[in-house]
Amino acid sequence: MEEKNINEELDILDILLDENNDEPISLFDEDDKEIKFEQVAVIPHNEKIYAILKPIDELEGVADDEAIVFLVDEDEEGNSILVIEKDEEVATLVFDKYYQLLDEAEDKNK
Repeated sequence: MEEKNINEELDILDILLDENNDEPISLFDEDDKEIKFEQVAVIPHNEKIYAILKPIDELEGVADDEAIVFLVDEDEEGNSILVIEKDEEVATLVFDKYYQLLDEAEDKNK
């Protein structure tokens, strides 16, 4: 699954980093079927940027309470794209960092 930018004026990274954006993120699978995601978090890890996205639409092999880690990468033209992180170890580290940030935010609110 790879991101195709619907709005050519906005880079996917700009959308992900926009704190005021609460619109679903539309990605397209290899059959050009649109799948909508809710943004959970953007996590920097090892000098790369990852997005944790939760499918809004039903997605085969993904439970209702699961999210997917995407690497923010670049295509041949230098445009930001989202690519599913296939390395389970990296995906787990990104989730761990996300949970650590949640814990830290919770501790600040106590």
